[in-house]
Amino acid sequence: MSKETFHTLTTKAVPLSIENIDTDQIIPARFLKATTREGFGENLFRDWSYNPDGTRKSDFVLNNPSYYTGEYGAQILVAGRNFGMGSSREHAAWAIHDFGFRVVVSSFFADIFRNNALNTFVLPVQVSETFLGTIFKQLAVNPDTLVTVDLPSQTISLATGESEQFAINTYKKTCLLNGYDDIDYLLSLKNEITQFDLAHTI
Repeated sequence: MSKETFHTLTTKAVPLSIENIDTDQIIPARFLKATTREGFGENLFRDWSYNPDGTRKSDFVLNNPSYYTGEYGAQILVAGRNFGMGSSREHAAWAIHDFGFRVVVSSFFADIFRNNALNTFVLPVQVSETFLGTIFKQLAVNPDTLVTVDLPSQTISLATGESEQFAINTYKKTCLLNGYDDIDYLLSLKNEITQFDLAHTI
């Protein structure tokens, strides 16, 4: 996967107001045969998105073309509380990224999923139950509502004016802003590490 950075994103958002979504619902186990990150997006929420005969379910929100048209096609998934529970499979984050989402918003994330998402350059934005409810209500009124996620200021805001701050690990924030994986981050500190070694060499 090529290097990515994340600073500010303004797009439509897809509301999936289901709680306790686990990783097997995100990407069913039968699709975990590949070892690279590409190609999982087509099976994101497979059992909710497709009928047994392989046709798409027209009433599932990810199959609604209105969210993906226009200049601000949706790159934000808004989900119910306790997103990403269950197994530790990285493929869940890979599928979300491969589908085209760059942000997942929820009022609570499973810790392992949160880390897998950050390592895949998908930003998990944890908001209060109240603000999550506000987002769902606004999207129900107007599906074209734009949502802005500003990583430098750690804020998420609606075009209607409501906003809230979110927390993120400082190290992971630095990685997202600069497109670093763990090795890149260490290489970015090469000069500091060298100076430290020189200062402490006997």
